[in-house]
Amino acid sequence: MEKVFVDTEIVLDLLSNREPFYIHAAYLFSEADKNKIKIFVSSLSFSNLNYLLSRQYSADQARKKLLKFKTLVTVLAVTDKIVELALASNFKDFEDGMQYYTAIENNIKTLLTRNLKDYKFAEISIMTAEQFLKGK
Repeated sequence: MEKVFVDTEIVLDLLSNREPFYIHAAYLFSEADKNKIKIFVSSLSFSNLNYLLSRQYSADQARKKLLKFKTLVTVLAVTDKIVELALASNFKDFEDGMQYYTAIENNIKTLLTRNLKDYKFAEISIMTAEQFLKGK
């Protein structure tokens, strides 16, 4: 089964119904629900998502959305090594560095994001959810 690491913004596209990106996020996560792909996210994503969703929904609604979403993904720890790698990296956006090195340290070869420009030095495949789905 193909393994992919998904950045926070794609998850937010799904959970916040953000158009025009929602359709690709929904299809991507439905593939995981059908056990056609295995999706990984970092533990950092859950704290960021809870914060962002709590601004849009009540705290209880945000948690319920995350609890349901959790059934579709495997959560990877952000370790001391990952923090060090991100701090020493060329990433302008620290959060992107954390996500990237979480994928690298867990041997995941594909990272899905909408911020392709932030990953120009990547040594793994970086693509949007739409690009990934077109290749399936």
